[in-house]
Amino acid sequence: MESDEQKPAKFWDQHYGASAQVWSGQVNAALAEIAADLRPGTALDLGSGEGADVIWLAQHGWQATGVDVSSLAVQRARYAASAQGLSEQQAHFIVADIAKWHSLQTFDLVAAAFLQSPIHFDRAAALKAAQQLVGPGGYLVVISHGSFPPWAIADHEHDEEQPGNFVTTPAGELGLLELHADYWNVERAELRPREVVSPDGEHTMLDDTVVLIRRTDNH
Repeated sequence: MESDEQKPAKFWDQHYGASAQVWSGQVNAALAEIAADLRPGTALDLGSGEGADVIWLAQHGWQATGVDVSSLAVQRARYAASAQGLSEQQAHFIVADIAKWHSLQTFDLVAAAFLQSPIHFDRAAALKAAQQLVGPGGYLVVISHGSFPPWAIADHEHDEEQPGNFVTTPAGELGLLELHADYWNVERAELRPREVVSPDGEHTMLDDTVVLIRRTDNH
């Protein structure tokens, strides 16, 4: 019988196995904009997929680590990083369920981009766990879907039992994070427009929710 631990890995391996490449291979524009203003250090990408964000961070001086539950996605990410001439120290990938993964290391930048799932996933708990991975003076950036294209709305209806897994707002994301004012500063909480192309080739604008918080040194 399939265990609860195996279900997310199987789902996402099947998702990635359905096509030779799922994502564009381009860095998330909001993450690139934020990281470009920071001094490179150590970075962690939660739900790193095929590795585009980790690769971009590594190419811009970060010592970057990606964690994803799909072994197939991580395999593709490792191949892509190697093809770009990056060492494992520059771009390191780990197969793990981020809902259960722990690390003794903390990071200067932790990214959780589109950490939303059509299967059961305690996103609030994952985002709170992500806070524990941010080092003193470090940053956590959360990027999520503020809207969905018309052709995908039916697949992304709001689920009251999984808050934040679908359409989000800046205020809602801050609510999930439950920040302690003595430990965190909110640097950014906004909707960011992004252009996408439909399966029929039509262009439309969507909103992404972008939240950037910084851990203060008295934590």
